[in-house]
Order: sequence, then C-alpha cells, then structure tokens
Amino acid sequence: MRVSELARAGGVTAETVRHYTREGLLPSRRDPRNDYQLYDEEALGRLRLIDCLRCLGLSLKEIKEVLVRAERDNTLPVDRVDRLAESLPLIHSRVRELQTLASWLERARRRSHAEFRDTTKAPSLNQLMAELTRQQDGTTQRGHQ
Repeated sequence: MRVSELARAGGVTAETVRHYTREGLLPSRRDPRNDYQLYDEEALGRLRLIDCLRCLGLSLKEIKEVLVRAERDNTLPVDRVDRLAESLPLIHSRVRELQTLASWLERARRRSHAEFRDTTKAPSLNQLMAELTRQQDGTTQRGHQ
C-alpha cells in the first residue's frame, strides 16, 4: 500500500506517515519501478498503535522503544504496562465521548434524511456539548470520590 492509502486507512495525513517512516516507526520498502514508499498490511496496525500511544502522551522515542520490544518478544515491562494503565480512566472517558458523538451523528443523520426536515427537531450542537459536559462532570466527580 502507498503512503496516501495507508494514511487514509489510518485516519492520518500522508505527511504523518512519512514522518513516522523517517523516525523509524513505520518500516517501508521502495517500489523499484517508481521509487514510491510501500507498506505491508501490518503497517496499518502499527500506525494505529502509534496513534493510540501518541494520544496517551507517549513521545516518539517512547513509542519506538515499545515497537522495538514488540519486534523482539511482544511484551512490555511491568513499569511500562503500569504507566499505560494509569491512562485507563482517560481511555474509558474518550470511549464514552466517542460513543456519544456517534449516537448524536446517527440521530442528526436520520433527522436530516427524514421525509419532513423539521430542523426544530434536529439534535443541536448545544445538546451535544451539554451531554459531553455532563460526562466530563461525572468523570471528574468519580475521580475525586
């Protein structure tokens, strides 16, 4: 798969793919016919892992260490697992936020395609923001109890 195809499949820009390749995070090979960078199917999973680890705040250097370990023996040291596990509340919160967004988009899409396009019944962005705020308040409150 070419840079643009990997980027599209991974939900990132082509420049991000090129940057990760230059940093040694995404192995590629060159097509001898046109010198394009090519990636195998495993690159997509690797790209998604890199993106997830970036969202958790790991530096590219730390991510490279994780990927090197994965290539050697597929395990992480306990301290690294513990550090990543500290992000579990954030991960669960993000999942809830994305589920809320997906639900809102589905409702909005159904309304926009309905026979009667009554915009007064369409889910509003203010409703979405209020729901996301309530989720954050609940997460914060649970975290401090």
